[in-house]
Amino acid sequence: MNMRHRAGKLSIAMGIGAVWGMVWMLVAGVIFMLATGLVITLPVSLAGLAGLLAGAGFVLLPGGSSGSRWLPAAGLPFLLCLVGSGPGFPFGLPPDEALPAQGGLALLLSGLVSWSIRQTLQDLPEALLNRYRLERVFIALMKGLGLVFFTVIVSLPFYVMLMTSLKSQQSLLANPLDFSIDLKQGSAGLLRSYVELFTDYRFGVFLVNSAVVSVATVLITLAFSIPGAYAVARLRFPGRAFLSRSILLIYMIPAIVLVIPLYAFFSQIGLRNTLTGLIVVYPATTIPVALYMLQGYFSGLPQELDEAGLMDGLSRLGVIVRITMPLSLPALASVSLYVFMIAWNEFLFSFMFLDDPELFTLSRGVVSLNSSEVPRQHLMAGAVIATVPVLILFLWFERFLVAGLTSGSVKG
Repeated sequence: MNMRHRAGKLSIAMGIGAVWGMVWMLVAGVIFMLATGLVITLPVSLAGLAGLLAGAGFVLLPGGSSGSRWLPAAGLPFLLCLVGSGPGFPFGLPPDEALPAQGGLALLLSGLVSWSIRQTLQDLPEALLNRYRLERVFIALMKGLGLVFFTVIVSLPFYVMLMTSLKSQQSLLANPLDFSIDLKQGSAGLLRSYVELFTDYRFGVFLVNSAVVSVATVLITLAFSIPGAYAVARLRFPGRAFLSRSILLIYMIPAIVLVIPLYAFFSQIGLRNTLTGLIVVYPATTIPVALYMLQGYFSGLPQELDEAGLMDGLSRLGVIVRITMPLSLPALASVSLYVFMIAWNEFLFSFMFLDDPELFTLSRGVVSLNSSEVPRQHLMAGAVIATVPVLILFLWFERFLVAGLTSGSVKG
């Protein structure tokens, strides 16, 4: 490796190390303040200098570039720079105040910075610099920064919501910005808001209502969208091309435009202030996108399988049930999850149609808690309960959702 290449690689590594040092210092500092409730200073410039040294160590120290000892090669210079900054490293607190937390966080910072440098520069070591490799390093850096940014943006509100739900009314009044956990309360004290939510505010009724409406919406949507999508994908009839292209036109009409006519109509026929009214409205908004996703997936299945089933004596319905549906389980799972999420989180129609608290869905019930008579921690506990089930389902079926959306977008 010539000196010019080594110098270029060194400058790139030092710049990337400085960027990651500052980014992880900001993230770790915010997490430290939220977890401990302490007000600290964020030495971003010091973290940038420490990251610069870490990048240099990744290139210069033995084993750093080759990947065998990248953690000490990059993490040790970063940690030494933080330690050498003063007795109150890394956040300027006195040594006797939260010292274990500060020391652990410094170790975590060094590990994160060294790992980030390694992941960003993994295509660069022992290779000649050219435009292609520099672009790959830049893309890796932007991808990593984007991942950190969006993870923090998504996780931070949920963390604040969760920590607020675990606090007592006295601690919230004393310091509303303190999001640390007081473990001295015990499990009964920490979960008091959740227990009172179900005992005093009948939140279990909201949960059951949302589950009933969401599951019914999924079943009705699949019952109409599966044969409809099959017809568009397999059968030949007048207007088929227009129907295939215009399935999603309903989404050009804002829901707020439909809510008032539906409110007046449902009031006249007795469907307002009933769960049946929601079960009628929700599939009307989910069937078009389900049709669009499923007809794309059905179009990608071999048509010879349908012809073989028909030759064996199956009807069209038999072909759908015994051939098409078993082969389309990933698409059906993704559509079911997507429809369930829409029905579970829908607010506008439930807010307009439901007046009886015994019929409130979760989104409507959480809004009903937003008053001066309800403690703030109960509202946050309700938001956590409304978020966690659909979050678990999404994480569990996420691979099906991505597969279904991708297949529906490129086939047909």
